[in-house]
Amino acid sequence: MKKLKVMSVFGTRPEATKMCPLVRELASREEIESIVCLSGQHREMLDAVMAIFNVQADYDLNIMKPGQTLFDVTTGVLSGLEGVLGEAEPDLVLVHGDTTTSFAAALAAFYRQIPVGHVEAGLRTYDKYSPFPEEMNRTLTSRIASIHFAPTERNRDNLLREGVSVPIFVTGNTGLDAFRYTVSDGYVFRKPALRALDFSRRIVLMTAHRRENLGEGIASICRAVKRLAAAFPDLQIVYPVHLNPAVRETVFPMLGGIGNVLLCDPVDVTDMHNLMKRSYLCLTDSGGLQEEAPAFGLPVLVLRTETERPEAADAGTVRVVGTSETRIFDEASRLLTDQAAYNQMASAVNPYGDGNASRRIADAILSLYGGKE
Repeated sequence: MKKLKVMSVFGTRPEATKMCPLVRELASREEIESIVCLSGQHREMLDAVMAIFNVQADYDLNIMKPGQTLFDVTTGVLSGLEGVLGEAEPDLVLVHGDTTTSFAAALAAFYRQIPVGHVEAGLRTYDKYSPFPEEMNRTLTSRIASIHFAPTERNRDNLLREGVSVPIFVTGNTGLDAFRYTVSDGYVFRKPALRALDFSRRIVLMTAHRRENLGEGIASICRAVKRLAAAFPDLQIVYPVHLNPAVRETVFPMLGGIGNVLLCDPVDVTDMHNLMKRSYLCLTDSGGLQEEAPAFGLPVLVLRTETERPEAADAGTVRVVGTSETRIFDEASRLLTDQAAYNQMASAVNPYGDGNASRRIADAILSLYGGKE
């Protein structure tokens, strides 16, 4: 029996965090030959995640370059995968979510007439420019994919409404699978600034870097955070600042030098997951944190005008507040002063699964494709 060759293609730190547990699960199956191809879209942050999960790349396109654009990423992945797919000859290509790497990899596999499996399929805002370019990336990937792995029933329903007729499996989200590799009691933080935190204080973890928030959006978020820091001096606000210069040029002048606001470079996945476990409140425009933080009973205020993860809002684990300075300040203040409101969010059930998504995906792949004769 010839092994089924499954190639996973990804290139950013969030993708790696969600795909590495799946890669490890695939590698544990005797019937599967697991192949990993990196685009290297976020080089600095990607390598650290790979090391944490002890996953090594078989191919590395290494497309990262200063000031790269969406055009650069798309053409780099397409041209790089042409040769890789020809050499590796995978039976199935797995891509994740909504990155430009994922869409370009799906397109490259389509050009080679190789089936595509879409992990974290079916998320939608139905606004093609928000989030940009993610909404269109995942929508186009859905048209190419031969098998969909939807985190929730609602994600599956989105695909069915769009006329998807190929197999859809509801699996939960692989991001929750990562915790078994990253979270531990008595964890010692890698970043010195985090080791120095006083965890007897209430920790507010925040991230803000989405492309649609650049400029005034992030400036408004920073104004709200500055007000929170002044109004609640007992807080310790921790903001790992994205490396994008457009983010840092706004954040550091506005929030630098405030005593209870810690600005630091991005942290690795183990630091981030253990920081979530020990935080009191999360402010974020990230998609992944909306799924991950509720697993720790951590309420999330979403710094966007909409979310492609409405299950969390419906469950009560997150609340979409946009980028209005006043709205952010008011909603955060309520959770910091109203224990009943806080407890209601903190105790809500995470709708994104039980940490066994990777096992379900591997089972589904084998049920459809089996071993190769």
